[in-house]
Amino acid sequence: MRTYLLDAEYEVRVRPVDNLIHRASWDELDERIDSRITDVLGKTVVPMLNVLIETSGEHRRELLSLREDVQQIQMKLVEHDIQLSRLQRGQDVKALTGVIGTIDAMNWREFEEHVAELLRRDGCTDVVLYGGHGGDRGVDITAKTADGRSVAVQCKNFAPFRHVLSGEMQKFLGASKVLHQADVALYVATCAFTRESLAIAAQGGVTAVHRGLLEAWSAGVQLQVLRSF
Repeated sequence: MRTYLLDAEYEVRVRPVDNLIHRASWDELDERIDSRITDVLGKTVVPMLNVLIETSGEHRRELLSLREDVQQIQMKLVEHDIQLSRLQRGQDVKALTGVIGTIDAMNWREFEEHVAELLRRDGCTDVVLYGGHGGDRGVDITAKTADGRSVAVQCKNFAPFRHVLSGEMQKFLGASKVLHQADVALYVATCAFTRESLAIAAQGGVTAVHRGLLEAWSAGVQLQVLRSF
């Protein structure tokens, strides 16, 4: 029986998976091999051992021990597959979040300067940072678009798990549209917005730059609202 298991494992490992195997990465190949072996063990070897255990008296203890070994192999293969998946996800996340990771490491002042630089990059002029001192009248940055529209910006360097609340959005709506009479109002945050705050933003004409949109903007995508008509 042990010889059969070794032969079965060898056969699966040397059997071609498909005609494009040379194009697959080593991780993909390893994952396919593990999957095939697990499939053979689960659908063929273990059921066969179950039948032998039920019908055999003399070698029952040995067969039970063998089935235990096979099930341990299955568990190890599953664990190996999980580890590979986690490693792959980690690489993907690292590649995707390099920009936002840099932003998360900024303090509030650095974040405001970063947003100001994005405005300049997208053609805005007269960019003024108020830096949290008095006189900002409820906004952090003001500017002019390339076609002359006034811009008011609120920057919130919040933790990723936080949300911009409806009260915070209402406050900025009043500051940007009433006090500054801005043509373009941007609420830029390193987190998400609640459903209520997004509804207020949409109704009041505020562009909510959430975490994902901020990442894209920082990576080079121009905000639609800043483009000249």
